[in-house]
Amino acid sequence: MSGAASPRVQLRAHGRVTVRTGKVEIGQGIHTALAQIVADALGRPLDQIDVEPVDTDHSPDEGVTSGSLSVQQAGAALRLACAALSEPSAASGPRSVGLSAPRADLPAKLHGAAFIHDRKPADAPLVHGRVLHPPRLGARLLSCDEAEARALDGVCLVLRSGDLLGVVAATSAQADAACAALSATARWQLDADSPEEAQDLQQLPCTTRVVVDTLAPMAQAGVLPVGPNPVPRPAEAAPAAQREGEPGRTLRARYSKPWIAHASIAPSCALALWADGRLRVETHSQGIFNLRRDLALAFGVDEPTVCVQHRDGAGCYGHNGADDVAFDAAWLARALPGQRVRVLWSRADELSHSPFGPAMVMQLQATLDAQGDITQWQHDLWSPGHSRRPGRAATPALLGAWQVEGGSPPLASIDMPLATGGGAERNAVPGYAFAAVQVRCHSVHTQRRSSALRSLGAFGNVFAAESFIDEIALATGQCPLALRRRHLQHDPRGLAVLNAAVSHAGWLQHRQQGDRGSGIAMARYKGTGAWCAVVAEVQTGATLAVRKLTIAADVGLVVNPDGAANQLEGGAIQATSWALKEAAQPAHAGWADYPILRFTEVPLVDVLLMPSTEPSLGAGEASMGPTAAAIANALYDALGVRVRDLPLTAERIVAAMDRTEHPNKDL
Repeated sequence: MSGAASPRVQLRAHGRVTVRTGKVEIGQGIHTALAQIVADALGRPLDQIDVEPVDTDHSPDEGVTSGSLSVQQAGAALRLACAALSEPSAASGPRSVGLSAPRADLPAKLHGAAFIHDRKPADAPLVHGRVLHPPRLGARLLSCDEAEARALDGVCLVLRSGDLLGVVAATSAQADAACAALSATARWQLDADSPEEAQDLQQLPCTTRVVVDTLAPMAQAGVLPVGPNPVPRPAEAAPAAQREGEPGRTLRARYSKPWIAHASIAPSCALALWADGRLRVETHSQGIFNLRRDLALAFGVDEPTVCVQHRDGAGCYGHNGADDVAFDAAWLARALPGQRVRVLWSRADELSHSPFGPAMVMQLQATLDAQGDITQWQHDLWSPGHSRRPGRAATPALLGAWQVEGGSPPLASIDMPLATGGGAERNAVPGYAFAAVQVRCHSVHTQRRSSALRSLGAFGNVFAAESFIDEIALATGQCPLALRRRHLQHDPRGLAVLNAAVSHAGWLQHRQQGDRGSGIAMARYKGTGAWCAVVAEVQTGATLAVRKLTIAADVGLVVNPDGAANQLEGGAIQATSWALKEAAQPAHAGWADYPILRFTEVPLVDVLLMPSTEPSLGAGEASMGPTAAAIANALYDALGVRVRDLPLTAERIVAAMDRTEHPNKDL
């Protein structure tokens, strides 16, 4: 019962229009923006456009809602659908595209009626499940005394399969108690931890691929001199950018980002019901069709017998636990036909069992000519793969499906091709005009589960590249802004965004003011998406505080200015949290050991959208990398020290100050 044959746009009685899209609403306001596109295409008032809930029975399969592609992909498809209507309406409503229309999804969310965590469907009895996963991948369940859990009030099911344990009870509290009883008696066989933090990546097995190389051919032709590839250095021993021999000046630096958790405000949740020969699942997955494929594989049923419906969740920034919790709910519900099972992960589950955004190491080298222009640019990066989403392999990519009896082996993480956005190498190819460029991606093989997290490799690569641009300028006595401008003459839209951000923020006036500093950074997301420049203003003290972010962005034709600004602002705030605080370990219990940015620490964010009539581009991830780099550059402006390893904690800042005072300490 695929919805592929359902019309995307359907005219109904009384002037109303039904819109079906495969892109899900995860807080980005996309359904409002798509409704605006349809309203203008048909000449209808916006309040006559109804965007249907997204499910695999009735919606078109448009892949995963990710990569800031919804307006580009679904918007274009809807325009074509409107143009193809045999008898389009002659109505002429007010223009909607370009106006900040109210978000259609907000009223229900503000009244607490939207989120899956609060759903209580009346068409089947609702019971509550919990699943106890092994503490980490590869752990084996040796024994567990299930008797205490079975004896607790309200418990109707205790289930074990392989290394997976589950309970179902009448209430959520009873399910928690039963799961705690199982956890107290479970004994696990744990393999020894392998070193997989950022500082270890360059020593781990890897597969190398050349992303782009215009350096080697020119060197072979005798056009450019090429020195040996730089020897990797540990982060704590990385020297300041170095001057080297002739010809030209060669500078090197190494940067890193840690593993990062999704850290969604609410833990993952799903509802599942087996009835009438079908499995019906409700979850907040970004890719409901991909999830349907993997659920069918995992349970050995035909794909059309599975229906996945998207429901709102409180935070979704990539491949989090929404798909895994859907398997958990379906696994328990299969043992209780006719009863709808609601599974809610704990905070510890969410922080420890969801896929992590991978750690990365970026090692950069640049050679300059006598005029201070960059002639050679080399970018080497080490990272696990950035995708392990469901629906893309012959076996499921679902955590529980690996852990049940006879389950499939865990899938390795991969990187999507650069032509479709890439993974680890996203934004590693510079947007500046350099004579010769070499980019190599070293795909590191780790045991830790990595997958897509907002902006994928762009966060680390832009942080490194834009920090390095500042370092090059300062090491050669140049203005960081002037150096960027010279290498952006080929890109008028990028240059305009950079100039707009600097001018709007008054960057030159805010530099080096006591304990305050100001930094700039920019990038075109994925090299094909939105242009974004950020000016960060920071204040130093006991900790580094980000006071203001000024963002200028060119997202093409702006469908909903408020929605676009919201996405840029949200991405920048999350990037601020990553830059200042976040670093994931294999297991976390809660916010105490995985701190995120607090509301009192959120900077003022000022967003400037460039006017444009060019095709629309996504905004949700464009501000991530530039924000982190701008903060690091502002830190240098304030204190004169460079911290190349994220997060920018007080300990790392003090260590950098100590290295600055004792430059020969680590050499």
